[in-house]
Amino acid sequence: MKKIHTHIPGFPRIGAQRELKTALERHWRGESTAEELAEVGRTLRSRHWAAQRDAGLDFVTVGDFAFYDHVANHIQLFGCEPARFHFRDEPALARYFTLARGRSGGERCGCGQEGAALEMTKWFDTNYHYLVPELDADTRFALASTRLFDEVAEAQALGHAVKATLIGPLTFLWLAKATDGSCRLDLLDRLLPVYGEVLARLKEQGVAWVQIEEPILGLDLPQAWRSAFETAYWQLNQAGAQLLLATYFSPLEENLSLACRLPVAGLHVDGVRAAHELVSVADWLPVHKVLSAGVVDGRNIWRTDLDAVLATLAPVLDKRGGRLWLSTSCSLLHVPYSLAAETALDAEVESWLAFAHEKLAELALLKTAIEAPGSAAPALAATRAALASRRASPRVRDAAVRARLAALPADAAQRKSPFAERRLLQGAMLNLPPFPTTTIGSFPQTPDIRAARAAFRRGALDSAAYEAAMRAEIAQAIRRQEALGLDVLVHGEAERNDMVEYFGEHLAGFAFTRHGWVQSYGSRCVKPPVIWGDVSRPAPITVDWARYAQGLTEKPVKGMLTGPVTILQWSFVRDDQPRLDTADQIALAMRDEVDDLQRAGIAIVQIDEPALREGLPLRQSRQAGYLDRAVRAFRLTAAVARDATQVHTHMCYAEFNDILPQIAALDADVITIETSRSAMALLDGFGDFRYPNDIGPGVYDIHSPRVPGREDMLALLRRARAVIPAEQLWVNPDCGLKTRGWDETESALRNMVAAAHQMRREANSRKPLEAA
Repeated sequence: MKKIHTHIPGFPRIGAQRELKTALERHWRGESTAEELAEVGRTLRSRHWAAQRDAGLDFVTVGDFAFYDHVANHIQLFGCEPARFHFRDEPALARYFTLARGRSGGERCGCGQEGAALEMTKWFDTNYHYLVPELDADTRFALASTRLFDEVAEAQALGHAVKATLIGPLTFLWLAKATDGSCRLDLLDRLLPVYGEVLARLKEQGVAWVQIEEPILGLDLPQAWRSAFETAYWQLNQAGAQLLLATYFSPLEENLSLACRLPVAGLHVDGVRAAHELVSVADWLPVHKVLSAGVVDGRNIWRTDLDAVLATLAPVLDKRGGRLWLSTSCSLLHVPYSLAAETALDAEVESWLAFAHEKLAELALLKTAIEAPGSAAPALAATRAALASRRASPRVRDAAVRARLAALPADAAQRKSPFAERRLLQGAMLNLPPFPTTTIGSFPQTPDIRAARAAFRRGALDSAAYEAAMRAEIAQAIRRQEALGLDVLVHGEAERNDMVEYFGEHLAGFAFTRHGWVQSYGSRCVKPPVIWGDVSRPAPITVDWARYAQGLTEKPVKGMLTGPVTILQWSFVRDDQPRLDTADQIALAMRDEVDDLQRAGIAIVQIDEPALREGLPLRQSRQAGYLDRAVRAFRLTAAVARDATQVHTHMCYAEFNDILPQIAALDADVITIETSRSAMALLDGFGDFRYPNDIGPGVYDIHSPRVPGREDMLALLRRARAVIPAEQLWVNPDCGLKTRGWDETESALRNMVAAAHQMRREANSRKPLEAA
């Protein structure tokens, strides 16, 4: 009988009921101590390790837990916190949260710089945000935290066999940024001895395996980085720990033989996104090494086709024998905790799903099916029946949706006139000043708003009373914006629970969970909708709210929509058709919403696409096809806008410079982007590219409680003015203000408006000189 081992790369941190979110926010409000927060962490880790043990996993994974972000954990582990965070000898946890959230109240660090938080960006092609390490040519590393070792001891005291996990040294450096333009790879020789200390200490603790994650092996790496792997892992191997090199999110391709020959004891590969490589890896990997096959999807929530997995594994089993481990493709951080709490989910749809706990059970069933096929037969039959019901369900496909898409004319994704002509019409209609000020869309979701929504959902508030409460919130948001002197207003999105979930609730083909939370960053969680069938819009979604808000003011109010690619990326998407076919269906539904908004008198419509870059395939060979389809989906949504209707879009933290031609091809009249944490560095590419349309670089980091002053924003705007012509610049925060409080929001926006007025004065004083 073959002996198969099972494990997972990581588990969700936030808790079944978002216990970590609650504890973090209480601590940040000063309502609990650091020790009370630490106790919540211990409770969650114990619970999650127990779930892995109870599912029959051979090891529990330690080191995947973080109070904010696992990359931030490594910044402290390696002693490379930037100097500005060394403030009054604060304890490590306080500094950790300052890395993530900045310092409020205008306090200054010991180095005399403002306490701005670290930049955030997306973890590869996921919606998880990590904190970007800041390095320079003088960075030194040292073992500076015992958190990982303490958690290992914690798990061992509970009787668990431990597999510790670390981000690998090359991936850590790749994900960092060099603040002085130096080469990050040059720091490898300084970093490796600290990794060696960590590995040696883990071995001393009796850790069975150390999972060392190098997902950059799934990227198109420069030769210097590829060459560094063999030297680095030869050195790490000297520590004597059993290393399981882990890759995920992408095929290895040209890095396959490199990964297989590195001096490690085992290799984990993504057997979902790179199932076609499993046999090749089994061939290349020396027989004495373990192959960990990630055959259960760690990124989506559909039940695994276990028959298909077993068929894929058959030739691998023949080659590997007992040196095969089964796992999820990646950490389960990216899926919800458990289906057990979903008592209101459509029963048929629920039968098609598997969350983190259910995926542990799938691993156990796969192991049984290999080791003792007869005893697994009833459970395999039940899975087979669920998959068959999904394929046969008449609810999944809508003939009318498919016919409408097939009948679209060739120019359906093309605005009527070029931007230069539209700009003149829009300028005459809107009559905005230079450096027009606006916000991204949402305003603070106050306790009153949340209470009203909760009461409405449980039936304690009828629809008329709920609508009245939301209209009162919208009226208040309009009054506050007018008092601040903003030029283009928003209705504030009081009625929206989430920018994707809200729209999904009004579209056909979506299902919703009550507790399907996934961590986005820190305490911020999202509850992605489940797209299980063809998508259509039964009725207008936002029109009444936008019309009401516009009726309260003479200033233009933006209609606020989420774009098709972002709805796609931030949902759990059906896997029975190409993802971008689903994006086209969403685009057609949102196109109808754009048309209804402009017919209702809304002169500006914002179609947010913060996830456009996130969806970019990690391999360059696949990127052009994705970008063509993604751009078309946005344009299909926006092209119904008349020339005089100004279309905005918004994008979140990401590296945009490599897709600027495609961003320009969206042909949005105005784009707003997050740039404040990078001090406008992200804007350089737009200037070099000579971005043709208007742009609003964010001047206010809304992810931090810190209120930037007028001078802070002026410095950023002057930096932007040096890169982008003044007539193209808008002034706005980085992102929506949903998570902030009204006091800090109004203070920051007041400073932002003052900075814009100063820029107008400076522009006016410059005009005679420019004319001369």
